[in-house]
Amino acid sequence: MELVCQHVSFSYHRNAPVITDFSHVFRPGITILKGYSGSGKTTLLKLLAGYLKATQGSILTPTGRKVTSRNYHRRDVAYMFQGINLLPLMSVERNLRLAAEMAVLPSAEWKPRVEQLLTDLGLQELRHRRADKLSGGQAQRAALARTLMKDAPTVLLDEPTSGLDDANTDIIKKLISQNATRHICIISTHDSRLLELADEIIDFDSPVSC
Repeated sequence: MELVCQHVSFSYHRNAPVITDFSHVFRPGITILKGYSGSGKTTLLKLLAGYLKATQGSILTPTGRKVTSRNYHRRDVAYMFQGINLLPLMSVERNLRLAAEMAVLPSAEWKPRVEQLLTDLGLQELRHRRADKLSGGQAQRAALARTLMKDAPTVLLDEPTSGLDDANTDIIKKLISQNATRHICIISTHDSRLLELADEIIDFDSPVSC
């Protein structure tokens, strides 16, 4: 299982390229993208998710589906946005169920997964609480749970521990590491506490080409 970037470049409109001639093979395990703000980490995640289209080059997905296809977005990739992006008026449990429904997962598959994720992330007692009533740490954990609901082969996490205390960070780190061997997990982060999880680190403070 591989996610392959071949000579990928990207620029916003006619601005200078954010990413230039980037080639890399992502395999199961945890890859950390580190570097200063604006260096291209989030842009690369969005390219790998198919939310942006490369100016040049190509991205080959583990299932062979086009990175811009609906089925790739629905089943093959899971993205945790930096802004959390939970539906605020829905409960934690409903947010998780909706992620499964959008991925067209059978209930026999997603029902036990809801229970497991709520348990692993310490959210059992908050399952019926509206997302807009959660603390920052609780919301971040719920957002990770929703991201992992469809068990996609590629998991993309944008600053999953931003602003969190050590206790919440440790919970998130534990779940990420538990799932790492079954997924291609790529994390954009400024958080040095996550570096110990990495199977590889791509440093965007260096020229963005490999």
